[in-house]
Amino acid sequence: MSVEISRYDPAKAAEIRAAAEEEWPFEDWWGCPWDETQGTAMHSSGQHQLCGGESEEQFTERLSVAIWRANDGFCEVVVNATYMEELPYEIHSLDQADYERLIQGKRRSTLRRKSK
Repeated sequence: MSVEISRYDPAKAAEIRAAAEEEWPFEDWWGCPWDETQGTAMHSSGQHQLCGGESEEQFTERLSVAIWRANDGFCEVVVNATYMEELPYEIHSLDQADYERLIQGKRRSTLRRKSK
């Protein structure tokens, strides 16, 4: 799996990385300038297996919630799920409506999934 996190509070970067690493063995974090008004983006990847029947969509929700809590608010989280034995991979991301549903208790899912 790899993750890209953008539009987060730069002051919370260490907390965000720690929260993500609690959910998945991410390593080798790297960042890049994003936009003066929108902050930065950070990326990481790590190899592991989903357990207990958890789907990629459920993992994306679990990881996003941990990151949003560490950020104290919404930020963009994009998960690239890759099977090492076969390509293509799938991209999973959530939006502001999912943030409201998962963090603030509102109902509605807009999980977007793309195959590459």
